[in-house]
Amino acid sequence: MIHLRSKDEIAIIRRSCRIVADTLELIAKMVEPGVTTISLDQEAEKFIRSTGAEPGFKGLYGCPATLLVSIEEEVVHGLPTDRRLEEGQIVGLDVGALVDGYYGDHARTFAVGQVDADHQRLINRTRECLNLGIQAAVAGATVGDIGHAVQQHAESAGYGVVRDLVGHGIGTRLHEEPQVPNFGTPGKGPLLREGMCLALEPMLNMGTPEIFTKDDGWTVRTSDGLPSAHFEHTIVITAQGPQVLTTYDNEMN
Repeated sequence: MIHLRSKDEIAIIRRSCRIVADTLELIAKMVEPGVTTISLDQEAEKFIRSTGAEPGFKGLYGCPATLLVSIEEEVVHGLPTDRRLEEGQIVGLDVGALVDGYYGDHARTFAVGQVDADHQRLINRTRECLNLGIQAAVAGATVGDIGHAVQQHAESAGYGVVRDLVGHGIGTRLHEEPQVPNFGTPGKGPLLREGMCLALEPMLNMGTPEIFTKDDGWTVRTSDGLPSAHFEHTIVITAQGPQVLTTYDNEMN
């Protein structure tokens, strides 16, 4: 079932989204060579709870973490450990929050220190794909229009678009209908309507789009071992166009 959220519901989702945006703004300042991924997770949980919200991921589906930390060839769902970040890596950070029964979801990929040009291009292109997907998310368009916008921009630069994982509706559950793939055909799929809240999240691989889940049951990585980048915003469809809810003050959409 696809939900059309009321103004009151959207206001609560906006609060949860602001918390996850502020969380990543805080954690971004800690991303540097030598920091452990578990310390990032601990700080994220501490901050979210300080706002009166609950971590959106921890305990959901058995997830043991507040912050999912995916390094280099890890696409998404990497579990925080005592592993330390290293100069030149890229790291995807994904976080959720729950406020009064409504979720916010947000992810970004960061450079650890100085990265090479190939890594930076991958980060930039993935962010651009998210922005283009958001621009396509207008009332009267379709889910296929979003996926097509992402796919065209990604594949035109030679990147693999992950197909086994998708964006999603969001609200009283973290993952709701509709599914929002990062590939598609214009005009196909569910119609976008005012009041729909969606989490759009392009995942681009430097090589093959093929992925697999590691033995920990959580971490998803590329099949060829090449790097992957991931960006995600929660948005709401309005009569005036798509509105990003997971934006903090010093970020350009």
